Amino acid sequence: MDTPSAALTLLHIAGAAALLLWAVRLVRTGVERAFLVQLRGWLRAGTRWPLLTALSGTAAGLVLQSATAVAVLLTGFTAAGTMAAPVALRGLLGADIGSALAVQVLARDVGAVPPLLILTGVTLFLRSSGRTPKQVGRILVGVGLIFVALGLIREATAPLSDSPALGAVMGYLAGDLLVAFGLGAVVAWALHSSVAAVLVVATVAAQGAIPGPVAVALVLGANLGGSFIALTLTIGAPVAARRVVIGNTLLRGGGAVAALVALRLVDVPLERLGPDPAAWAVNLHLGFNAAMAVVGVPLAGLVIAVLTRLMPDPAGPAQLRASALDPGALVDPPRAVACAAREVLRLGEEVEAMLRPVIRLYDGWDAPLAQAIRDTEARVADMHTDIKLYASGIGRAAPEGPHTERALQLAALARDLETAARTVSRRLVPLAQRLHDLPEGFSATGRREIADFHDRIVTNAQSALTVLMSLSPDAARALVAEKERVREVEKQLQRAHLERLARGGSGASGGGGGGGGGAELSGLHQETLRALKEINTAFTMVAYPVLEDTGDLLASRLRHEGG
Repeated sequence: MDTPSAALTLLHIAGAAALLLWAVRLVRTGVERAFLVQLRGWLRAGTRWPLLTALSGTAAGLVLQSATAVAVLLTGFTAAGTMAAPVALRGLLGADIGSALAVQVLARDVGAVPPLLILTGVTLFLRSSGRTPKQVGRILVGVGLIFVALGLIREATAPLSDSPALGAVMGYLAGDLLVAFGLGAVVAWALHSSVAAVLVVATVAAQGAIPGPVAVALVLGANLGGSFIALTLTIGAPVAARRVVIGNTLLRGGGAVAALVALRLVDVPLERLGPDPAAWAVNLHLGFNAAMAVVGVPLAGLVIAVLTRLMPDPAGPAQLRASALDPGALVDPPRAVACAAREVLRLGEEVEAMLRPVIRLYDGWDAPLAQAIRDTEARVADMHTDIKLYASGIGRAAPEGPHTERALQLAALARDLETAARTVSRRLVPLAQRLHDLPEGFSATGRREIADFHDRIVTNAQSALTVLMSLSPDAARALVAEKERVREVEKQLQRAHLERLARGGSGASGGGGGGGGGAELSGLHQETLRALKEINTAFTMVAYPVLEDTGDLLASRLRHEGG
């Protein structure tokens, strides 16, 4: 193959791989935007039994086509204290199986299905007015483009099977599987997706360009590289959350190294994996992750216990963060506004950090946690005052113009977020304490409703912080639309609660009948739902300045778009 032809082939392969990576991300984005709340519910629902936990993770990994995305969700639960670290590790091991199942589906030759998926997806996206049908269209387009990208990779690599240069490279890798293993890890890390890496390996192997043992080593390396992705994404997370991804890395990455050693020392009958190297790659990927789950799920508690000894919780008070409000920047209004925006974002992060763990107080009273939430609310109140005064300083420095208007918007957002903090500290915390003082607690149904609704509000709070950082109109529109859904969900939950109460009190909130205790439990249940809805409203306010600037608000209502 001459140099121009080789360069053109490499360009085609790189372009097809880029399309594959983008298509995988397109699917994941669509699933997260349309079904994130349901996915989080699946993952939390499996916390009672180890096997169910792993199956919940498998389902989430298959739908998201990414164990890394599931890892981010699970570590968020662990950081909030709503999921024990061993449970999260079991779910993550299941997610590894789910992403391997996605490879099994996507590696198949499906004929005319890709254009049908793309046609249906584009039609749904362009013609639907609802958010969910649009995201389903996005998902279908993404899946169709994955198949298209794999077809392009097959076409581009077909001539390589006869290339002397590639033959020499593959001959070297066949003699040094450790290098092939390292290359697979690097490819998975560079693509930030073990799914994409294994699909590329399987597709190229199907053209006869990669020998079977090399394909196997590349796939094992991709598992090692894939396990490191979540590790770096959670590097700033609390210690409890990092233990989960480190445990997964030790099990999955260590298992990959052990499997490579076995491949070099033992005559492994690879032909049992399938009829050709492409089948070896995808089947080994699934079998390996299934084996790691079989080994890891029973050992999850032990792994986390060892990591807890090696990585104890930090002692002493947290480091104080310096304020972003630089008085010296007031002479430069654009820079001052940027300082105010950073401080509002920091304030929002503090409120979100209060909201996430407050649900733990409903399971058992924790005085230190309650005091930490109150202390954070006091800090938030001080931050709100400082932002308000700083915004007035910007107004004095630039009495007219867009900078003053933006400063006033930021001060208003700080007020709304401080309102959310007060609701967490002065309503949810006392409600949880009153619940603890009663002889009986919420029923399983009532407790699950509170937990699910709380998780929905946490998700929206995190989305609000994303809007605050990105100022994305699309994200702002989605946040305002979710506000309406939260309102409807809260109405449905209140109605369901009253219906249970009308049936005699059993399962309404507590386990008792219609006595005074039952009435108080009922009030606590309803008041908790109302408080969470108000917190959601406060966070949603960050979207309105963005939508006002883009003209997406009409008479205080979100403009309806058909496209």
